[in-house]
Amino acid sequence: MDGAFIIGGADKFLPTFQGKITMMEIGVQTELLQEAKESIEAAKNYKGELEQRLQGLNQARKQITGSSVQTRDVLKHHFNELKAKLTKLLDERLVLLLQEVDKIEQESIKPLDDCQKLIEHGVNVAAELLREGEVAVLCGTTEEEKLRNFTKKALQIQLDSLPEVPSLAEVPCLSAQLEENLLSFVKDRIFSYGAIASHPPVQIEELTERPGGILVRWCKDDEDFVTREYRLQFCKSTAGQFDDVYIGPDTEFVVLHIDPNVNYTFRVCARREGRLEWSPWSIPQSGYTTLTAHEWITGCEGFSLSSRRDMALRNDSPSSGVLYSKEPTYTSGQTLTFRMEAAGPPDKRDSIGVCVEPQNECDSLQRDKAVCISSNGAVFVNGKEMTNQLPCVSTGSSVTFDMEVVSLGLGFSDTASFKLRVIISSGNREVVFDWLLDQPCEALYFGCSFVYPGWKVLVF
Repeated sequence: MDGAFIIGGADKFLPTFQGKITMMEIGVQTELLQEAKESIEAAKNYKGELEQRLQGLNQARKQITGSSVQTRDVLKHHFNELKAKLTKLLDERLVLLLQEVDKIEQESIKPLDDCQKLIEHGVNVAAELLREGEVAVLCGTTEEEKLRNFTKKALQIQLDSLPEVPSLAEVPCLSAQLEENLLSFVKDRIFSYGAIASHPPVQIEELTERPGGILVRWCKDDEDFVTREYRLQFCKSTAGQFDDVYIGPDTEFVVLHIDPNVNYTFRVCARREGRLEWSPWSIPQSGYTTLTAHEWITGCEGFSLSSRRDMALRNDSPSSGVLYSKEPTYTSGQTLTFRMEAAGPPDKRDSIGVCVEPQNECDSLQRDKAVCISSNGAVFVNGKEMTNQLPCVSTGSSVTFDMEVVSLGLGFSDTASFKLRVIISSGNREVVFDWLLDQPCEALYFGCSFVYPGWKVLVF
């Protein structure tokens, strides 16, 4: 009975136990399915990473084979040109030497020809005299008059006078003087001429977009390469023709007048100290800018603008107001640069800087809701002069503004207290301070003002 009860009880609870087993199986299957999905996703990512690496290998292979083909073509073309030029130079030198031989020969033969004519004339005269003498002697005393005339004629001819004939030592004996070691010298120079570089000594390190431009930075790959100056070129990717844009000692340069959203290609090379030839070009790098160029607003009487409206000249107009930007285009995280293309007489009321909004009734940025630097180097924040001062602004000077948000917000649109970390640089000095604004703003205006004419400012 007990056994039957146990068996009956087991039969009674068997479906519940089976249900639990089924739920466990479903859970295991779900877990396995999830693991399979994760493995598939990992396999996809792994496959994608491997394909990217294959693509990178293909690009590397193309660069090696492509540069090898190009280098072979350059070498063949250059040496063929060199052979043609050397042959031409040797032919020209041969012609000059042959002409010199002809000249010496002609100049040396002419006196000999003159002397020969004189001697031949004397021989003819002597022969004629000899014939007359022989006739006079044959006639004897019967023709005394002929003998007398012959004797008189012989005395007139001066038979003892002979022309001077130069000795062989006195006349030229031409020969060619050729340096025997020239071939050895040329051979040594040819065997050491040219080299194959597997890597350029300088490479482009970074391309950073700027409003209406691209900041290009480069660095040396070969520390043993002592550089005197660098040469930067660029071209539109569709043009294919590179143009020089910078030659100098700096390792960065802002290429201006770049069309937005258009690909440009850049390359750089270097020149060794004491050498004239340039190094091989770096690997070309392409980049573009999405930022439109900064522009000054038109219609300000005191300033004349360039065609691109990025350069302003303080003219002779008596108006001395502030020239503002066309739009508030300066935002945090960017670098705003003012470059002085020309300088006029300085004044402590001059100002170059940024502001929250234009105030046309003000004649300077030395006011509230603005930060600026004067032409004498004084820095003003909300109209108050700081104790720190920068170098005076002059022709060729560049003044840069860098700002970043340091308040609780994450950007200009934050509604919390709005504080900007401002860095103003000029020359080799900089001033750093926090600029507190009563409300956030998405972008800032830039501006400048000069009391006296002659100042010319490029903004980028």
